[in-house]
Amino acid sequence: MLVFQNEGMAPAKILNRYGITVFVLRYRLAREPGSTYTIERDAAGDARRAVRWVRAHAAEFGVSPRRIGLMGFSAGGELVSLVADNPEPGDEVRSDRLARISGRPDFQVLVYPGPLGIPATDVAHAPPAFIAAGALDTCCAGPALTLFQQLQEAGRAAELHVFSGVGHGFNVGVHDERLSIQHWPDRLADWMSDEGFLNVPHDEDEPRDP
Repeated sequence: MLVFQNEGMAPAKILNRYGITVFVLRYRLAREPGSTYTIERDAAGDARRAVRWVRAHAAEFGVSPRRIGLMGFSAGGELVSLVADNPEPGDEVRSDRLARISGRPDFQVLVYPGPLGIPATDVAHAPPAFIAAGALDTCCAGPALTLFQQLQEAGRAAELHVFSGVGHGFNVGVHDERLSIQHWPDRLADWMSDEGFLNVPHDEDEPRDP
């Protein structure tokens, strides 16, 4: 299922407070009963297409085409890694101008990412990463640590936060009163500022080609 509110609209509203423009994606569900979609082809393709669309329409929304990030929670984090840290499928059809724009984000945010796509196979070209997970998360603390180590060994910029006493699905603290969880989006905003993704002049050129 899509956790559209607690891992979509709620994070978007929080990030809006920092001056960040957010687009929330409804992607095709491959794990839904009876689904004919696949995660690698269809769900990741939706995420990649969303990056291309925002990059192509950046001027309309007053954002930089070279400051496009991709953020995902749990299964959404899998899509982030598949798009940001792994090569694009070679058989993807490039039938229009939008398809020829790069679908790889300029930065990535993975919150308790699932294991699909990790270990990554193209960390050499991975964008800067912010990774967060709970220490008690038996599903997704491992992939978060693995990806961070891969990025570190490849010399790519990465920051990792593992929160003590926290399991899976803490989203943005909607159902968790721990201060660390209530305030973890502040750590993300700090990281984005330190990495130069906030308060950037909107003077970049046209969307880049892959």
